[in-house]
Amino acid sequence: MDLLSPLPKSPVLLAAYRARAAAAELAPLPRAAKDDALLAVADALVVRTQEITAANAEDVARAREAGTSEAIVDRLTLNRERIAAIAADVRHVASLPDPVGEVLRGSTLPNGLELRQVRVPLGVVGIIYEARPNVTVDAAALCLKSGNAVLLRGSSSAYASNTALVEVVRDAVGGSGLPADAVQLVPGESRESVTELMRARGQVDVLIPRGGASLIRTVVEGSTVPVIETGTGNCHVYVDAEADVETAVRVLVNSKAHRPSVCNAAETLLVHQDIADRFLPRALDALAEAGVTVHADARVAEAAERHGGPATVVPAVTEDWETEYLSYDIAAAVVDSLDAAVAHIRLWSSGHTEAIVTTSQAAARRFTQLVDAAAVMVNASTRFTDGGQFGFGAEIGISTQKLHARGPMGLPELTSTKYVVTGDGHVR
Repeated sequence: MDLLSPLPKSPVLLAAYRARAAAAELAPLPRAAKDDALLAVADALVVRTQEITAANAEDVARAREAGTSEAIVDRLTLNRERIAAIAADVRHVASLPDPVGEVLRGSTLPNGLELRQVRVPLGVVGIIYEARPNVTVDAAALCLKSGNAVLLRGSSSAYASNTALVEVVRDAVGGSGLPADAVQLVPGESRESVTELMRARGQVDVLIPRGGASLIRTVVEGSTVPVIETGTGNCHVYVDAEADVETAVRVLVNSKAHRPSVCNAAETLLVHQDIADRFLPRALDALAEAGVTVHADARVAEAAERHGGPATVVPAVTEDWETEYLSYDIAAAVVDSLDAAVAHIRLWSSGHTEAIVTTSQAAARRFTQLVDAAAVMVNASTRFTDGGQFGFGAEIGISTQKLHARGPMGLPELTSTKYVVTGDGHVR
């Protein structure tokens, strides 16, 4: 929008207008200015903990009155320890290298022009997310560090918490000399405010949805603003004919049961027929010990019946192969070959993380070449698909699309690039 034109009447578009002005101020700032603001945010979170927990208690009480599951209530809840951990995460972001200004490539052209491609902020980033108020601070910190203004649209179930957190962050940012409008909560609790944010093309540079499949699909299909699609995770563990059984059991159980409610948890087990008789009894017992229900195809069900162990096994139906359970459930099938496993993954995968367990270099090589996913693990748990685990320090989400960013999105993925061309009166 032309800065000389009248201000927009819509509160959402006005917030975007102010964010755009703030982004222009942020873009040229040196790292020290951004880091000072982040450290001030971390300190303010600790100092104002009581204010934040009081607001959070309102959200928690409403959630319980509405009959929300305790698992969701737990994700919504903030206490002194969790706020201290969020503050520590902000300090960690401040310690990370600043991607802005990094020269990706450069050369002197034959005509003498000097060419450089440098990282620059995206501009205004919109984040649409569900009931996890820690995301409010994480997203604000990552966007500030990468020189972006951020518009935060959390779920209405966390509105009081997010309002308090954003107020704390804005006060600290503004008190550090940066524009407070670099961090804003999108006004309103209605779906209309989400729709307006999704249609704010020209004011918002990119949207990042974080949440379940329904939320992500709604944003991807309904937005005119470019969207970086973050992942639902229908992740597979394939146990190859030449796998080490103990290694395979360990990788499987960690992939499924370490934290089943996250997108990098395994949802399907595929077992090569040549190792099924040796592997499945051990795997079924280990899954039973972890409390996992197995949704089994006919061959896995037969193996379970022959074994007679403690596993809870139910017949698999077609929907099981496409389901992101986010619970102590896993689909399981025996496949005839590595290529059959790959075909199954290509049909049902969400493109997040796929894993093979094998001692064969040839099998590992073929699997990694043929499987199309943001991350492919060889003899390692799917749970490693994470910005922190990858050494990025932090992440804004895990992208499952293929444009600009794919996989865990750290600070560099919150930047774009521009070319700086320097001449000496050159004309063409």
